[in-house]
Amino acid sequence: MAAVDNKRQLKIKTGVVKRLGKELVMYEKEVTDGEAKLVQMKESGQDEYDIKKYTEVVAESRAMVPDCRNRLKKAVQDLDILLEDKSLCESAEYKAAQEIRDTVTV
Repeated sequence: MAAVDNKRQLKIKTGVVKRLGKELVMYEKEVTDGEAKLVQMKESGQDEYDIKKYTEVVAESRAMVPDCRNRLKKAVQDLDILLEDKSLCESAEYKAAQEIRDTVTV
């Protein structure tokens, strides 16, 4: 019964790490794209109110990057704990989790 539960937890934690990894990449891309758009807005002489509001949007995205990175770090730690259980090393879930773990850097 414990092996089945560990397999299930392994699958869940793998999905969490995968999702948070994608989320982090998207927030970082959103920040860089937003900063480029801000520069373009300032150069083209857009309305000050629009620039101010878009600056707030970029600041919110920038604030999400460290938060997302911390959540990813915690999820990777949880996944590492489950990967220490070598009784599951022959399962497909373990191999998938190991692949995801190898691709994510914190």
